[in-house]
Amino acid sequence: MDIFLETDRLVLRAFTVADADHLLALDNDPDVMRFINGGRPTSREAIQAQTLPRLLHDHPCFGTRGYWAAEEKSTGTFLGWFEFRPLDDHDPAVVELGYRLNKAAWGRGYATEGSSALIRKGFTELGVERVTANTMAVNIGSRRVMEKSGLSFVRNFTEDWPDAIAGSEHGEVEYELTRAEWQRSQ
Repeated sequence: MDIFLETDRLVLRAFTVADADHLLALDNDPDVMRFINGGRPTSREAIQAQTLPRLLHDHPCFGTRGYWAAEEKSTGTFLGWFEFRPLDDHDPAVVELGYRLNKAAWGRGYATEGSSALIRKGFTELGVERVTANTMAVNIGSRRVMEKSGLSFVRNFTEDWPDAIAGSEHGEVEYELTRAEWQRSQ
């Protein structure tokens, strides 16, 4: 198992093609996907043709991936995934933070724990200068995780989405944390 990061309760490891069933279950929970695609199901074909290639992509500036499978350290249970992906494959300065966890993991602090650990690793080991994250404005749970992880609100914005979903009329929000801000808080 290719472990990228461990916390007190989490192991973040590289995805493999053997994770297809975990991803299929995660992406077919309407509550998990509510703010992603309105809760519509995802086919196995889409997982294999679109999702897995994105999650298996290596970023040259990191020499590693930008997405990691999250497992509960004590049980090995698949919880979902974390994203800490450079916006430019060849420059680690700006990364996007994201997470998608199954409902059993919600409200247990896993998203904040994993996000905070990735931020620390990014600023101390990976050459990251700025972490950015965004979500739908109405996604209060995700916004709370961003704030608990040290990110601050930057702006509201709207995008042209081909398939509008409930809440999209309120737009998106962007949060960020710079290395200098993070260092001052340590």
